[in-house]
Amino acid sequence: MMTEPVRFGVIHGFGPFDPEGLVAGAQRAEALGFDLFNVADHLNGDRPTLEPWIALAFVAAATRRLSVVSNVLGLPYRSPAVTAKMAETLDRLSGGRLVLGIGSGGYDAEFSAFGLPERTPGEKVNALDEALHIIRGLWDEPEFTFAGRHYQTHAARIEPKPARRIPIWVGAYGPRALAVTGGLADGWVPSIGRLGLDRLVELRAAVVASLERAGRPVEEFTWATNLVLGPASTSSQDAGRGWRQLTGDSDAVAGQVAQIAAAGFTVINVAFPVADEIERFAAEVIPAVRARLAAA
Repeated sequence: MMTEPVRFGVIHGFGPFDPEGLVAGAQRAEALGFDLFNVADHLNGDRPTLEPWIALAFVAAATRRLSVVSNVLGLPYRSPAVTAKMAETLDRLSGGRLVLGIGSGGYDAEFSAFGLPERTPGEKVNALDEALHIIRGLWDEPEFTFAGRHYQTHAARIEPKPARRIPIWVGAYGPRALAVTGGLADGWVPSIGRLGLDRLVELRAAVVASLERAGRPVEEFTWATNLVLGPASTSSQDAGRGWRQLTGDSDAVAGQVAQIAAAGFTVINVAFPVADEIERFAAEVIPAVRARLAAA
C-alpha cells in the first residue's frame, strides 16, 4: 500500500506538564530527525495543557525544518473562518510548515463546560463538512459567502491568501465523517491506540472509497496515525483517553510500527509518556522500521 517514505512525528503533552520544555523538546525532536511536531487541543479539564496555536507558534519560531501539526483542533472551540485566518498566518510565518489537523470534537464535556454548542453525532459531521468548505473557500476565493446550518459567512475575505495549499488532516472515525474526510480533506489522522490496526485498516478502506467517489487521487492523500510508546519493560496499558501503548524492546516496537506503515500509514506520530524514550525510538526503532520496509 505504501506510496511514499514513512515520516515520524512527536506528539507533545503525554508526559509531565512542562511548558518551559516545549521549545527545547521540539528542538530535540528536530535534531533527532523527526519530521513533525504535534500539539493536541484540549482546553478544558483537570490535566494541564497548552493552547495549540500559541504553542505551535513558539515551536515554529524555534525550529527550521519540523512541520507543526494541530492534532487535532476541536471544531467547537473556534469559528472556522477565524481558524482559516490563523492557519494562513502561522503557515506563512513558519515558511509553509503548518498541517491543519481538525476534528468535529469528540469529548462533549470539554465544550459544554465552556458554554459551547453541544451537537449530536450527525450535527458534528454536518458542522465539520461546513467548516471545511468555509476554510477552503476563504483560502481560495476572493470573497466567500456560505449559508450553513452551523456556520455562515457573508462576503468574507482574508488577505493575504495562503502562499500554498495548506494541508488539512481530519481526525474522524464514523462512516459519514470518513466520507467527508475523503471528499474534502488532504489527510486522515486517526489514533491507532483507540481502535487497533485491524479496525483502522477497515476504516482506511472507507476513506479510499470516498476519495474514489469524489474523483480524487488516492496517492496524493496523506495517511497518518497516532500512537503511544510505552517503556520497554511494561505491559500494554491505557495511557489515558483510551489509548493503548506499543510496548516491548526496540525490535518488537519496530516490528509493530513497520506493520502499521506497511498497512498504508506513512506518517507515524508518537507520544512519549517517558520523555527519554524518544532517544531510543530515534536511534533504534526508526532505522529498524525503515530497514524492514526496504527489505519487504
